[in-house]
Amino acid sequence: MTLSIRASRIQAVALDIDGVLTDGRIGYASGTDEIKFFDVRDGLGIKLLQRTGIKVGVLSGRSSQANRTRIAELELDFAIEGSRDKATALCELASQLGIETTEILFVGDDLVDLPAMNLAGVSVAVGDAVDEVKQTVDLVTERRGGRGAIRETAEWLLREQGKWTAIVRRYQEKG
Repeated sequence: MTLSIRASRIQAVALDIDGVLTDGRIGYASGTDEIKFFDVRDGLGIKLLQRTGIKVGVLSGRSSQANRTRIAELELDFAIEGSRDKATALCELASQLGIETTEILFVGDDLVDLPAMNLAGVSVAVGDAVDEVKQTVDLVTERRGGRGAIRETAEWLLREQGKWTAIVRRYQEKG
């Protein structure tokens, strides 16, 4: 089955957080409070996907308040944090959503993401992912994690599904 056909069947997008929604760096403000930076263009990409009916959420091996703050702000459709076995988590997510894992696009950046990527219908690596991941996936973004890779992925998927032109037209007409 071609990548274009698999993309047309995507109903949900699952994102790793550290290294995908962020640049992978973690800072500490005071004590154990984490500081992370998220790209606003990625946030708009997520909202555009959601507005077309695609469920979007996170599947992360780590858990933090910074993550939960961003999850709430974006009103993500699902959030699985602290998952050490991302393949099992992806299967559970598919079951919860009532879809197949092949109807999920997964975006990751490191070796721990490979088991989920291998089950997903479409696998995407951010531009600065490790080489072993880049060599395995369907698509590698030009943009780096935390620097617009999710927006790039969203645009690609929406174009593949024939939805991008209508989105752009809506914004042009409102201007």
